[in-house]
Amino acid sequence: MNTECLAEGDYDVFCPRGDIKLTEETCVRRIFSLSRSGRGNDSFRDSVRSRDGKCVLTGVVNTDDDWAGIEAADIFPVDREGLLPQRNFNHSINSVQNGLLVSATMHQLFDSYLVSVNPDITDFGGNKWDVDGRVLDIVCRDPNNPIRVADELLRWHFCQSVLANMKGAGEPIFEHDFPPGTEVVGEILIGPLPAERMELELFSRLQGASQEDNENETI
Repeated sequence: MNTECLAEGDYDVFCPRGDIKLTEETCVRRIFSLSRSGRGNDSFRDSVRSRDGKCVLTGVVNTDDDWAGIEAADIFPVDREGLLPQRNFNHSINSVQNGLLVSATMHQLFDSYLVSVNPDITDFGGNKWDVDGRVLDIVCRDPNNPIRVADELLRWHFCQSVLANMKGAGEPIFEHDFPPGTEVVGEILIGPLPAERMELELFSRLQGASQEDNENETI
């Protein structure tokens, strides 16, 4: 067996004994999770901040109460909450175990399946942020902490990242940085997978509005 890394290129893989099987499975596409809104996310965000206190991917520590540039990222996307029962995960979508505190840059890469954890950090995008091979910080994965990040959710995210980056040309990355004045719907419609993107965006926004309405009713 050759353990040397292969040079970058295109390869055809043959396995006469049938040990390798191709899959028709595709990744669960998601949108950047900051596009959802609603005060119902405050509890999730604050819990992740309290547990982690730093970007658990880069190691950058937040030394004060200024959280600019450090964000709570969902591992399993909120806009795909309906898929949780199919995966038999015993975690709610807003559980702190479904979150990681990361820098704004890492958040975008994580949501785009370009950075993942298994258990070392893998950068599928060329490692320009120097995180490939790092170990996920112990603050969020301490085995003695009952609210540590859920291993099964991290494994799920890594599997999606492999599917997104290793099949053909890879999955499209949805644009999310729309300057003020941009006709967002028009941009989405001319972008990749417009119908699926619109469905995800609408679900995300409606869920945020529903959370805010529920909180107003309890005030």
